[in-house]
Amino acid sequence: MTQASPSVAARNIGRGGQDPSRHPGLNLHPHDREAHEEAEELVFGFWVFLMSDLIIFSMLFATYGTMLDALAGGPGPHQLFELSSAAIETAVLLVSSFTFGMASLAMKYRQSVGQTSFWLAVTLVLGLIFLGLELHDFADMIAKGGTPSRSGWLSACFALIGTHGLHVTTGCLWIAVMLVQLKVFGLDTGVKTRLLRLGLFWHFLDIVWVGIFSVVYLLGLAP
Repeated sequence: MTQASPSVAARNIGRGGQDPSRHPGLNLHPHDREAHEEAEELVFGFWVFLMSDLIIFSMLFATYGTMLDALAGGPGPHQLFELSSAAIETAVLLVSSFTFGMASLAMKYRQSVGQTSFWLAVTLVLGLIFLGLELHDFADMIAKGGTPSRSGWLSACFALIGTHGLHVTTGCLWIAVMLVQLKVFGLDTGVKTRLLRLGLFWHFLDIVWVGIFSVVYLLGLAP
């Protein structure tokens, strides 16, 4: 069997004597089996959390659907929504999903803390822009008389969109924490596994927002 040279072996050893090229989740190959098994329990637990979160959003969507006609004489979608603003928010969040994917690729193939941190920072900025646009929309709706207590439909609308916004805020805080951990610990196994779970969370929020954009804005503003 051919053995790797000392220089190659040295490059392949990361913090704590671990191979930095091995981490779970991103295009795993057969030789990554050990890394996959080490993180399997953590990743499975996070999938369970995401499924429970999906149930929460499903209930919010169902509540919104039952409240479509509960306007109580108040303003409706055509008076409160701006499709252009919602479309910009959608584009910003979808681009942030792409930039997070670039961070994942930099982590796996480049093994570069700098590139991974750069793409995560871009994702964070896009997430903050999304939140700023969403807060602007809420303020505009309230200025037009569309407060959450005005009608059942508005209560359901604010609950659905607001819960998603709280999740995005959590995601932004998580990205900020990971940027600090990347600077302190580098791309060790623990950091990579946390970034994997953060990626699942962030892409999940993108999928939920596509549902919100389709159901709340597109259907709400349909003729």
